[in-house]
Amino acid sequence: MPGDPHSFPEHSPLAELQLERLIRLWQEILPRNRFYARKFAKTNLSAAGIQSLAELTRLPFTTKAELLADQEKNPPYGQNLTYPLARYCRLHQTSGTSGQPLRWLDTQQSWNGLLACWETFFDVMRLQPDDRLFFPFSFGPYLGFWTAFDAAARRGFFCLPGGGLSSTARLRFLLDHGVTVVLCTPTYALHLAEIARKEGIDLVRSSVRYLIVAGEPGGSIAGTRSSIEANWGARVFDHCGLTEVGPVGIECPENPAGLHILETEYLPEVIDPKTEEHALPGETGELVLTNLGRWGSPLIRYRTGDLVQVGARSCPCGSGWLRLPGGILGRTDDMVHLRGNNFYPSALENVIRRFREIAEYRVEIDQTGALAVLRVEIEPVPAAAHSEIADRVHKMIRDELSFRAEVKEVAPGTLPRFELKARRILVRK
Repeated sequence: MPGDPHSFPEHSPLAELQLERLIRLWQEILPRNRFYARKFAKTNLSAAGIQSLAELTRLPFTTKAELLADQEKNPPYGQNLTYPLARYCRLHQTSGTSGQPLRWLDTQQSWNGLLACWETFFDVMRLQPDDRLFFPFSFGPYLGFWTAFDAAARRGFFCLPGGGLSSTARLRFLLDHGVTVVLCTPTYALHLAEIARKEGIDLVRSSVRYLIVAGEPGGSIAGTRSSIEANWGARVFDHCGLTEVGPVGIECPENPAGLHILETEYLPEVIDPKTEEHALPGETGELVLTNLGRWGSPLIRYRTGDLVQVGARSCPCGSGWLRLPGGILGRTDDMVHLRGNNFYPSALENVIRRFREIAEYRVEIDQTGALAVLRVEIEPVPAAAHSEIADRVHKMIRDELSFRAEVKEVAPGTLPRFELKARRILVRK
């Protein structure tokens, strides 16, 4: 379904599977789920009313704003619950980076379905039975890699949690136990590489062969990806998912810097954020997802806010799943308007991360005056301090993004580091 749900044959094996699962989802949640029973009351579709994938477009979109409003009105979990509360066994919540966190519950059945998604991803990436998976972060209420950890343990992989350790201790732990696969955010992968340089640890010679990154754009951003792979001497695999949706996409070995949507578990659409019309192949739009297996807390036509490009279904890996070239390109609300130019922070990151001398950066968008001003602070590695790197970054931003930025070098160790999602963009209004 790249963009348009009519884009593949209605009787293809994939379409038939999706329709079967959509009908089962519909019959299971209605009328038990009060949130969707109320939301779909005006669609005139009965519990057995869905007869084709095309009928999905008759249903209204679901937004994060209305889910948050539902939880505020019906605390603490809202009414998007298909079963009595006693059936649920897991609680997670969104990071709340853009406001109030969204709480999400899972039954054992839906949790097992999420683990199965990750087990499929392990197969796509061709993990081996003797791989050792390291999770170098503190496990909190965010879904994060909880599903990956449980799925890896269920599959029988050697799993090593890294919560409660400093970054230096995590690196020593990684080396001591012969870790082969590291799961973290792109930002933290770069931070661990920075610490390794300071400690004299040669990550390129370590046993790590894969890094599975998620939580923010970066794994499919050329500059960031190249920097991670050069510092670790290992292959990066990008992954995307949401707490309220689940593990959604993975990169295949044959075609780097893009994500396949797991279409056996999700019905994807890509729409123009303004017109809500389906995007065509090659166009960029907002990713909309219907989760086919998470019956306990379902999401139907959920507007994720993630910007993606509609790709082809043909891929060297042989998968027929929708592919998103470049992965998650940004957020619908991330676009920056600067003196007649529009750009997304990922484009700026792609420029900055090409400079291996830069350890970290921070961006300020000052909209307090008549004209917006973009300021970029760059922190070089100690060996590159005072090397006129600010001038080179300024020139590349000007040449590639067609606008001017005030670029300032700050002392090594000045800017904050992040274990989970990085918060590098500051907007002053």
